[in-house]
Amino acid sequence: MSQTRTERSFTLTRILRAPRNIVFKAWTEPENLAWFSNPAMPTPTAPIQVDLRVGGVWRQQMVVDGDLQYPTGGVYLEVVPDERLVFRWGAAGGWPELVGDRELEAPIVTVNLRDVAEGTHLELTVAFPEQLADEEVRDLMEGGTRDGWSATIDRVAHSTAITTWHIRQSNPHV
Repeated sequence: MSQTRTERSFTLTRILRAPRNIVFKAWTEPENLAWFSNPAMPTPTAPIQVDLRVGGVWRQQMVVDGDLQYPTGGVYLEVVPDERLVFRWGAAGGWPELVGDRELEAPIVTVNLRDVAEGTHLELTVAFPEQLADEEVRDLMEGGTRDGWSATIDRVAHSTAITTWHIRQSNPHV
């Protein structure tokens, strides 16, 4: 009898046409985090909260449709300004549960940023902890977790490119 190994992580990369500090701010400043929300859904009305320190939390409203919305975000595990963010990703009252008994089953998201000629190389890794059963990991992988994060990175790429364009328009010497 052979067992197949369950893939417990995936990595996505993009080149963003924006400096690292702009990309980092897009991930960490409430006034810059609106990009995280799905633009096809109604705009969340709850304020975005960020406590950018190890153990601090980030929360914003996830609008799934007109009937379903809940707080999503993370708990910061590592913060290296302009270089690296590591957080336990999840939701309160949604999936993956970020509070209570299942908190340690929430995925760990690592965002690494480095300079490249075109702007910033972004590498995002989502890792499912060993506490999460293989069957649940497979369901999540097949249920669109990778596609959801890929769309998320596309939104931050678009948002940071616009921010960079506006900065350069207002100060062409930057």
